[in-house]
Amino acid sequence: MLRAAAILFFVLSAISTAAQTLPTSAGSIELTEMVSGLDTPWAVGILPDETFLVTEREGDLLYVKDGTANSVQGVPKVATTGQGGLLDVTIPRDFRQSREVFLTFSKPQNRGAGTAVAVARLSEDGKRLTNLKVIYEASPGGAGGRHFGSRVVEAQDGTLFVTIGDRGQPDSAQDKSSPMGSVIRINRNGSIPADNPFVGQSNVKPEIWSFGHRNPQGAALDTRGRLWVSEHGARGGDEVNQPRAGRNYGWPVISYGTHYSGQKIGEGTSKAGMEQPKLYWDPSIAPSGLLVYSGKLWPQWTGDIFVGSLKFDYIARLAGNPLREVEQIKGRETERVRDIVESPDGSIWFISVGQGAVYRMTPQR
Repeated sequence: MLRAAAILFFVLSAISTAAQTLPTSAGSIELTEMVSGLDTPWAVGILPDETFLVTEREGDLLYVKDGTANSVQGVPKVATTGQGGLLDVTIPRDFRQSREVFLTFSKPQNRGAGTAVAVARLSEDGKRLTNLKVIYEASPGGAGGRHFGSRVVEAQDGTLFVTIGDRGQPDSAQDKSSPMGSVIRINRNGSIPADNPFVGQSNVKPEIWSFGHRNPQGAALDTRGRLWVSEHGARGGDEVNQPRAGRNYGWPVISYGTHYSGQKIGEGTSKAGMEQPKLYWDPSIAPSGLLVYSGKLWPQWTGDIFVGSLKFDYIARLAGNPLREVEQIKGRETERVRDIVESPDGSIWFISVGQGAVYRMTPQR
């Protein structure tokens, strides 16, 4: 109750404060603080009526409606180790009918934790989750607390793409008998789609869609239904990729970065049979959430990709062919941007971990 009251205070303070503005290539934008006072927020999911859910890494799921934020009951137990905890939240297209939400989290295991996906129904009042089921678990996971990945995206056909990091074990990303360092594709009940690229191959995890990823923490579809991901490199070599069925994205054999020690990674920047990134950053920006924008409120940004930077405190706008960073949207509010999503009305929402807040971007009136 005290936590809800504290968050309510921050929400009401934000509502009573004039929206801030930031300059962009599309003109000035207004930033409205939707909720603050958050403790390590990780993801935001906007419901059809624009109430919303926010995950906090320590294990709380918050439901925000009419300026009031309350903890949702029935959240799965999480392993809050290192980068692990309660991570992504995704609202499927049929939410009005199903009331289902998808969560990713680090699930406790005998010798550590593994990235897991759960589905549950959100009560009409937003106070609790019911019928919670873990539909997928990367097992065995790992004893360390790094690189859980952990975005979940609903594909156009209703299947789910889930990003899983290498858990700090780089070679696992090239081992298809393990789901580590991969993008997987599952059905909504956790079963494996029959048309996944490795179905039927011996000693290969059939859920794998693509592999050779280090730690993909941003993921979204474009208007053509193609998946895009942003992933952390080591020292340099952060990437944006477009995962395709059965393709190998190279980690740790090829990379545009180096180890933190300065030593060379793998065999260089390219190798036959391994995909090149659509874009890479050097130095690293620590990319997290990724959004491909519809153009609803800013037509000039149609199809552009927005990626949050945890390291340099800005939102990168990517465009062009070849893809490149064409703009940095930056202000006090963009401190450690963890997630970025589009609302049904076309506004852009993002999480600032540094500010402990969720912000909404709209054109200046």
